Amino acid sequence: MPKSIVSTDKAPTVGPYSQAVKANGFIFVSGQIPMDASTGRIVSDEVKEQAKRVLDNLKLVLEAAGSSLENIVKTTIYLIDMNDFAVVNEIYGSYFKVDPPARATVEVCRLPKDVKIEIEAVALEK
Repeated sequence: MPKSIVSTDKAPTVGPYSQAVKANGFIFVSGQIPMDASTGRIVSDEVKEQAKRVLDNLKLVLEAAGSSLENIVKTTIYLIDMNDFAVVNEIYGSYFKVDPPARATVEVCRLPKDVKIEIEAVALEK
């Protein structure tokens, strides 16, 4: 089965990569940052607002792929400060109330555009 590229102008792209790729019944969503696609700006300096935007961007890419947050099987969260874990965990939990996906959270020294959080995901096609 060939791969299929997913793209939407509702979510940001900040480099030469696909927002998502469909292959073999899976959707591989590139890391999303808290950028508003309509303005090209980072939504806030606060990690809480950044986490919400990142998850909303994931949702928009998955919708463009014909899927949804409920079909995510694995996420990786990148944080520049692990002290933000509790706040991010609270926001994340509000998006995945039932049967949350498997997850890893990693502290990194820097993220694109100096944001505080980035999340990538693997989901099932509907």
